[in-house]
Amino acid sequence: MARYAIASALLMALSACAEFPALDAAESDATGRAPFPALVPLGPLLDIEPAQERGPDAAAAGLSGRAAALEARANALRRPVIAEDDRQRLAQDPR
Repeated sequence: MARYAIASALLMALSACAEFPALDAAESDATGRAPFPALVPLGPLLDIEPAQERGPDAAAAGLSGRAAALEARANALRRPVIAEDDRQRLAQDPR
């Protein structure tokens, strides 16, 4: 069993030394000289506050607002797609 572990570790180590010409060709001179991007915390970017900091009242208000928006969207989808005058025109016999 130990032989297989050593052999597989050796094979993985050798495969890490492989070259990938397609990846090497994708990098241009400008890409190689470009500065690294600045690392910033993710929280301010997403502007999300944890629920513990807002409290249960704020979380409930957020859910109520979301439920109202979904209900309004559902009501808008329940409306007829074709206007009443167009519906009457389509209902007429074309003969």
